[in-house]
Amino acid sequence: MVELGNIVVGSISYVLIFVVYKVWVSIWWRPKKMERQLKRQGVKGTPYKLLHGDLKESSEALAQACSSAMPISHSHSIAARAMPYVHRTVQKYGPCTGGAGSESSPRITGQGQGGDYLCPAGKVTYFWAGVTPRIIVADQEMLKDILSNKSGDFPKPDTNPLTKLLVTGFATYNGEKWAKHKKIIQPAFHFDKLKVMFHSIHGSCSDMIKRWEKLEESNASFEIDVWPEFLKLTGDIISKTGFGSNFEDGRRIFQILKELSDLAIQTFQSVYIPGFKFIPTKRNTRMKKLEKEFRDSIMEKINKRVGQSHNEDLLGMLLESNSEFQKLENSKNAGMTITDIIDECKLFYIAGHETTSSLLTWTIVLLSYYPEWQARARDEVLQVFNSGSKLDFDALNHLKIVTMILNEVMRVYPPVILLLRNSHKEMRVGKITLPAGVQIGLPILLVHHDRELWGDDVDEFKPERFAGGVSNATNNQPCYFPFSWGPRGCIGQSYAMLEAKLAVAMILLNFSFELSPTYVHAPSSTLVLYPQHGAHITFHKL
Repeated sequence: MVELGNIVVGSISYVLIFVVYKVWVSIWWRPKKMERQLKRQGVKGTPYKLLHGDLKESSEALAQACSSAMPISHSHSIAARAMPYVHRTVQKYGPCTGGAGSESSPRITGQGQGGDYLCPAGKVTYFWAGVTPRIIVADQEMLKDILSNKSGDFPKPDTNPLTKLLVTGFATYNGEKWAKHKKIIQPAFHFDKLKVMFHSIHGSCSDMIKRWEKLEESNASFEIDVWPEFLKLTGDIISKTGFGSNFEDGRRIFQILKELSDLAIQTFQSVYIPGFKFIPTKRNTRMKKLEKEFRDSIMEKINKRVGQSHNEDLLGMLLESNSEFQKLENSKNAGMTITDIIDECKLFYIAGHETTSSLLTWTIVLLSYYPEWQARARDEVLQVFNSGSKLDFDALNHLKIVTMILNEVMRVYPPVILLLRNSHKEMRVGKITLPAGVQIGLPILLVHHDRELWGDDVDEFKPERFAGGVSNATNNQPCYFPFSWGPRGCIGQSYAMLEAKLAVAMILLNFSFELSPTYVHAPSSTLVLYPQHGAHITFHKL
């Protein structure tokens, strides 16, 4: 009996020692090893702090940045407010002592005054997202290697399982599953399909214009916070074009996603502990309940389509394309499962909602601040549509000035300011060897405001940069990627631009506008770049 007891005690001791060893490796040995690998290559970053890394400092920097507004001016250097800890880390540690960035990056000429920018001699640095180093890469050679990679060497990160309750679907997949879903989904965004959606988008924009016209007072001017208005507009559009319903019918779905996104942001700001999702905390329970309610709602919509031929919205097109794929592969198991389709529907709602709302909001803010560009855009719209003739899909392609403006808005105020990738194995990228297990941050906002790439007027709003198109403005380099870049570029880019062009054109046809005296300039970022205190605009009926 004593011998058996000794064996049990010995076994327990061995297990405890093994667990302690694994914990020590994951929270200290491995992070310090990656830190040494990066330092040896001349890459600087914040010192590793046990377990939490820089999460506390990052949260404090964000809270401090959000505690005060900034003046709106001709210099739109917003990185210190929108992504304060990344900006601070790059400013402090950006210049390398060797490795990447030893050669000059391609330069886009320009004149004027600018704000803070990355040193051209060192565009790689890092800080700690818990126990994982997040390497901030703004070097053009490295960006091209990462964004153009077709072998799946830089997959989307494995997110906290709780955040997957919010963001799943095609954009989060890797490897064969990503390739299959792309093949099935892509037909829904073909040119001819967008043409079908045009009338629904036009109808939603018309409803918004009519609603605004009712707000007119006797002096024919009124004030609107356009951020919630555009959220409602894009919500109505994605409901119609996605599911054949409207914003009011889909209100509960948007409420679910809003609450889920708020809860997901809380999880982003904390260290993930394996197995934590199974603990029935108040937040965990609420997120799972909301996610189930969303799935039940979408499942109800799918069930209504069974046996129907309805391909005038994204859900119908997706079901049709999935069926065609199964026929082509001669297997019902070859396409997407019902769970996959529900996940793609969730992605439709999220990707087609706040990102376009952000683009529209900052476009109206900047056109309010730059009345000369507002006038030029309105003149173009009036000329293209002959002072009120019918708006149609093909005519939107002739809005060159409006397109220039939208491109420059996305350069200065990109809806998504950072992309994340993983390095699941040791990889040579540019002149740096990235350790396995690091997270890679591609700072869209910093690259878009890089003086070495865009010139001394980098922080100024100058739509003429894009007079010759995006390719000409960037010399075909990944220095402009609001919709990502390369094979993983946003599949819904044409859809978003159609929506934005039409909404802006209809607003310009009906109103002139300016910043309200109550407007407070406070660009902030959670899932997208948004105005922290709203975007109050004064409109005048034309």
